[in-house]
Amino acid sequence: MPRRVAFIVAVVLSVISLTASVASAAPVIIGGEKASLARYPYAVYLVDSHGTQFCGGVIVSRSAVATAAHCAATVPARELSVVAGREDKRSQDGIVRAVSDVWQHPDFRTPQEGSDIAVLTVRGSLPYRPADLARDPSRYPAGTNATVLGWGRTADGGDRSDYLRQATVPLADDATCHTAYPEYSAASMLCAGYPNGGVDACKGDSGGPLVVGDTIVGIVSYGDGCGKPGKPGMYTRVTSFADDIAAHAGVG
Repeated sequence: MPRRVAFIVAVVLSVISLTASVASAAPVIIGGEKASLARYPYAVYLVDSHGTQFCGGVIVSRSAVATAAHCAATVPARELSVVAGREDKRSQDGIVRAVSDVWQHPDFRTPQEGSDIAVLTVRGSLPYRPADLARDPSRYPAGTNATVLGWGRTADGGDRSDYLRQATVPLADDATCHTAYPEYSAASMLCAGYPNGGVDACKGDSGGPLVVGDTIVGIVSYGDGCGKPGKPGMYTRVTSFADDIAAHAGVG
């Protein structure tokens, strides 16, 4: 092959290879991206008496945080604190508030049985904007894009994030949720994720919020691994518990 022709062929092949690489990489977003507390000031995380982050939460009033019941049950109230206003866990930003009272839904047994919701009352105030509570399920049909927030693992079996992260996942219909998890109950649960997986909450994100705009539609509950195809993340359905949350958070 003449040298000029070989050069042209090589250039064309390089362009094709580069285009294919860009096309294949573009839609892949594993574990979401860094988020900002300026945008989501109500996102908080929970720590034990050693200062170790183990779950997330969401501010619902100036004195209360909603989280998962299984998070509230993990650590005794006297050893539990809420960290707010701290985007980077390695910093000293924001505030730390001890928990003075825990309300856990009386029907909660395990995440798989539903009612995985709790409200933590803190000592002192939380000087950050609370999130709104979803109350009308018809406003959030399947296919609605929602944002999950947390400091949990960035990959199944990986390290937890030092920074607040966010990921966008579509709400799934009840049939999809039930196929993925036979124990699924639409009365107290919802699920969200892509059919092929890849974007999801993970360990350490439990108790954190799933929001549409600034309205909480779900609380991270459980899942089969993180980001597995056909295994969307499972959340507590906030519209089913909004009145309970509001009552124990002291809001109307």
